[in-house]
Amino acid sequence: MLGYYPVKVLPSKTAIAPVNPTLLPQTEDEREMCARTVYVTNIDKKVSQADVRLFFQTICGEVYRLRLLGDYYHSTRIAFVEFAMADSAIAALNCSGVVLGSLPIRVSPSKTPVRPRAPRTSTH
Repeated sequence: MLGYYPVKVLPSKTAIAPVNPTLLPQTEDEREMCARTVYVTNIDKKVSQADVRLFFQTICGEVYRLRLLGDYYHSTRIAFVEFAMADSAIAALNCSGVVLGSLPIRVSPSKTPVRPRAPRTSTH
């Protein structure tokens, strides 16, 4: 009870897990990068990287970098979308629940910066 109102607690729809401290922003530049980045879940696996970029660019503003993760073995994918401006990332948070492909996406602030991928080294 909260005052005279009954309260019902439901399980979280998102994973509540601690973030590996080595992945958290280490510099002021990375903190600023996080402010411009959103974490997007529940992306239809039929949606391409170009589709995600066009969706956010049309609604929110210029996408600086996009990392779409996942494979065809999982039912949905995730993405980190880094915008050119922090205001665009704030606008993107309002896209939670909007259907992209055939599923409603979930958008939340990113806790980690999208770091450039390290070049792959050949193993042969």
